[in-house]
Amino acid sequence: MSYFLALETTTKNCSVAIFKKDKLLYLKEQNEDRYLHSEKLNLFIKESLLKSNVSLQKLEAIFISSGPGSYTGLRIGTSTAKGLCYSLDIPLISISTLEGMSANAKKNKKIFYYCPMLDARRDEVYSAIFDSDNTIVRETRADIVDNKIYLNFLNKKVLFFGPGAIKCKSLINHKNAVFKESIFPSAKNLGTLGFRKFLNKDFEDVAYFEPFYLKDFLAGPKK
Repeated sequence: MSYFLALETTTKNCSVAIFKKDKLLYLKEQNEDRYLHSEKLNLFIKESLLKSNVSLQKLEAIFISSGPGSYTGLRIGTSTAKGLCYSLDIPLISISTLEGMSANAKKNKKIFYYCPMLDARRDEVYSAIFDSDNTIVRETRADIVDNKIYLNFLNKKVLFFGPGAIKCKSLINHKNAVFKESIFPSAKNLGTLGFRKFLNKDFEDVAYFEPFYLKDFLAGPKK
């Protein structure tokens, strides 16, 4: 049997899932106002394996949400995934966070484009645009949002969704703009895309893999 562990740490949602092939067996996640990954990630992994009755030795690969997102969250998730891959001698499979969100967004025949958004702080969001088949039609960027930036796509209905969408709602004033803020990155989003990559042997080089930060890390002032 093919069992997989999926980790999602790009936002404040600390999320772990176990899959049998592409079927979700167990999901453990906690979305708080602060980052819990350093405290909770390993505990969530242990619980997920226990509750799904899957041992570490049964895992055939690790799925990791590769960003963009929180620098600290990505570092914690990546180092944990790499450590497991090294110790178990199994492949590492990365999935774009935004692609995973889009693939699992509930499709609506009235919506032509899907634009997952993550908060990049200040007045920016990380976003990409996908069609209804989850084919990317505009690459991932850090966008400074105003009422013109997505006009090329708003000749048809666009669903803007994810944690970054809430601060864009008042800025993108268009009849074809639809917003849904209650969707956030989750390990449950990684199963279908991760299993497809597993079948295609689309693996990362564990030694050299780095997550997709998109923006350079800027440390805040010391308190």
